[in-house]
Parts: sequence; C-alpha cells; structure tokens
Amino acid sequence: MGAKTALLAFADGDLRAALRGAATTRRAEAQEAVRRVHPGYRVEFDAETTLDDTNPSDDVTNVAVLPGAEIFCDRRFVLDRPSELPEHLLALGAGRRIVMHGMHSVVDWLCFAVWEDGRLIRSLSLSPDSGIMENIGEPYAFELSYWAGEHPVEPWLDEDDEPYPLPFHPLELGEEALRALFGFVLEGYPEPDDLEAESVPMCGFRVTDPTGAEQAAREAMYAHIKASMGPPRLFRMGPDGRMHEVGIEEL
Repeated sequence: MGAKTALLAFADGDLRAALRGAATTRRAEAQEAVRRVHPGYRVEFDAETTLDDTNPSDDVTNVAVLPGAEIFCDRRFVLDRPSELPEHLLALGAGRRIVMHGMHSVVDWLCFAVWEDGRLIRSLSLSPDSGIMENIGEPYAFELSYWAGEHPVEPWLDEDDEPYPLPFHPLELGEEALRALFGFVLEGYPEPDDLEAESVPMCGFRVTDPTGAEQAAREAMYAHIKASMGPPRLFRMGPDGRMHEVGIEEL
C-alpha cells in the first residue's frame, strides 16, 4: 500500500453528501478559506487540482469550498496527536463537524479524528514503530473487526521476523476510515457507492510563513531524520515465495 493523506474538513452535516455535489470552487472564495486556516501566511495561487491529490507538497494547500463544507489537503493539518488541533481551527469549526484524516505509507502511520461542535468525539493515531499514540472515544463500527483481530498482518519477510506490533495494518483501517468519513478510498477495491476523488475539483495554493521560521524548522527536522536513519535494507523474493534480506554484494 502506498497511500498518503493529509485531510481536514469542516462540514455542516454529512461530509460525504457535500462532496458528491461538488462543483468548481471559485478561486477568490478558495483563497479566502485558505487565509482563514493559515492566518498571517503568504497565499499565492498554484494550480487547479482534484481531491485525489490528498497529500500535496510542503507549503501547498489544496481546498474545495462546497455548499455546507470546506475540505483542505495540507500536511500541516494532520497530527500525531489529533487532540492538539490548534485553537483557531477549532474555532473555525464551531457549530460544525471537523474531520481529520492522515496516512503515511512509508511508516504505516494512520490518524483520524472527529469533532462535533468543538467536542472531540473520536481520535486514533498509531504506527508500528510508535504504537498507539492516541486513542480517545469509542471506536466507530468500521473499526470493530480490526480491534477484534479479524485483520491480522501476515509475515512477509523471513521466518525470524518479529510479529507485526499491531493487531492490524494501519493503512488497511485507514482506507476504511477514509470511506466512512469522506466517502472514497485511494487503494483497494472501490464499492459501488464510493465517490471518485478525481471528480471533486480543488484549488491549490502555495502557502508560506513569511518569516521563514516554519520552513527552517521543517528542514532541520528532515536533516535530523536523515542523520538518524540506518543503512538501507535490501530484500529479494526467494524460491519459496517469501522475501529474504540480501547484501549489496548479492545484487
């Protein structure tokens, strides 16, 4: 699975219904919406896009302004602990439903959260390396079979590998959460009622901190992550159909 999402939405009711009636977003209206979620930032139009661009580049915000809903794609809006959503975003969602969804396939990370009129109803964030970082509220119906152990992760490397540290793969649950909360999926088999994400037009904007502080902090974080990474591990499928680690000299 290679899906990545960075979604935050504000809706008056069922977000899925609003997305099904999506029409072209007026650029001026979209730009004003971006200014509200990024107060004080420089906002410049970048390109027309669609909702299937769920994880845009750094400093880019995609937005669709619909009757009864606004949906944003921006990496800055998904958090390891969704309960820490900034106060100005909670204020923008006053009296409405706020929905967050984030996935990153490189680290098998998932988060999703729902607020109703400012009150956090459900928040989940987990990955195999960090474990369960946040688990607030009662699980939704689409989660129950995963917590019940009905979707275990089968080992795919050599027999000495440790069992997967979670009872399910976060990205598999992430696709179910995406369907239940937003009405579409990125990978796997679509269902007849699923929305086609590419049918929802969005406006993309380059949104930058005019002080440069945010960009500098991000570059420092990337440099730290790169420095802390070990050497790459290489795998090849063996005659038994399983993946086995190999050395560079064996390639």
